Amino acid sequence: MRISVIGCGYLGAVHAASMAKLGHEVIGIDVDERKISELQAGRAPFFEPGLPELLTEVQETGRLSFSTNMADAEGARVHFVCVGTPQRKGENAADLTYVDAAFNELFPYLNEGDIAVGKSTVPVGTAARLADLAADKAPGAVLAWNPEFLREGHAVKDTLTPDRFVYGIPAGPAGEAATAALDEVYATPLADGTPRLVVDYATAELVKTAANSFLATKISFINAMAEVCEATGADVTALADAIGMDERIGRKFLNAGVGFGGGCLPKDIRAFMARAGELGADQALTFLREVDAINMRRRTRVVELTRELCSGSLIGKRITVLGAAFKPESDDVRDSPALSVAAQLQLQGATVTVTDPEALANAKVRFPELAYEPETKTALARAHALVLLTEWKEYRELDPAAVGNLVDDKNILDGRNVLNPTAWRDAGWHYKGIGRQ
Repeated sequence: MRISVIGCGYLGAVHAASMAKLGHEVIGIDVDERKISELQAGRAPFFEPGLPELLTEVQETGRLSFSTNMADAEGARVHFVCVGTPQRKGENAADLTYVDAAFNELFPYLNEGDIAVGKSTVPVGTAARLADLAADKAPGAVLAWNPEFLREGHAVKDTLTPDRFVYGIPAGPAGEAATAALDEVYATPLADGTPRLVVDYATAELVKTAANSFLATKISFINAMAEVCEATGADVTALADAIGMDERIGRKFLNAGVGFGGGCLPKDIRAFMARAGELGADQALTFLREVDAINMRRRTRVVELTRELCSGSLIGKRITVLGAAFKPESDDVRDSPALSVAAQLQLQGATVTVTDPEALANAKVRFPELAYEPETKTALARAHALVLLTEWKEYRELDPAAVGNLVDDKNILDGRNVLNPTAWRDAGWHYKGIGRQ
């Protein structure tokens, strides 16, 4: 099948390459000429494990190409819109500028029987509104909504072998046509047993925001328990292990730490609350305000704990922050807890050095006032305290004895609870975890 992918950022580039891998002829379209030039050259414009190799593989087949011209989408049977929905400036609501622009530019090139598929995370009601526009501007085309469930660092795998497909479609023959087209697009993973759900527009839109809200709630819950553990002398890691054995709860996402960040969870739960307010259902989601507040409070708590490690004052202390990305295996620094903490430490008088295997270039754009060092050993030298905030493998595997020879003071705050406290203490370190005595 010939497919177009509108928007070649994180979601779109991975989706375009993966659809070509599945055997389709794909044209990726984006207004950013630099991004398109990189992709045409087989280079990923961001860090995502496995994507550069996938781009090289599928471009050699001739099934994947890129363009800045929307007219090149004409002739495709299925068109995926994969543009961003950032948080609106000064508000909690989602900014739909890019979504609306993408569909409005696409509509003139849709032909009878074409399927326009939204993949962006949008407020509930967006698909129905765009379907009405499509009926007027692209009669004969069908609009569907097919939310994405990618995890940064695992995006290629999550696209090629997802845990489920959700189709939001209209009722009647148009919906049946959209379902058949999407089944053809995803024929390989469907044949391998990936389940699919066919639902209405509103349900499909809610699936992603509801899932992200649940995950955010679970993370904030265990971080709230970490606060209680610190006050009582309990161990939050053992607590999580115990309650996670309950199959109704499960152990995943019960990891106390500095909290969540990135381009999805924070802005999605805020947009969800904003949309609920517009619909008159704001009381149903008031708990998400506390979820968000707990998450942001963790960053302040990490700064407090670091000050305690430094004998009560950060002034003049050399602090090395291990990690800039919001999570490992990514160069994404949007709403990064690590950078937020680093900036707060510096504001309180510390001399801060940030290191990260992949995210420093993006970090410099967001926080140019911080000092950055790509070499871990150099970043560690003469530090008074280390603060681990992104759990990259190389940080998890640091040798406490070797690191002890580089620093001035053996103080470490494990902001992700991924280190072995006994090993670090045995090497003479003053170790502090989150919610752990």
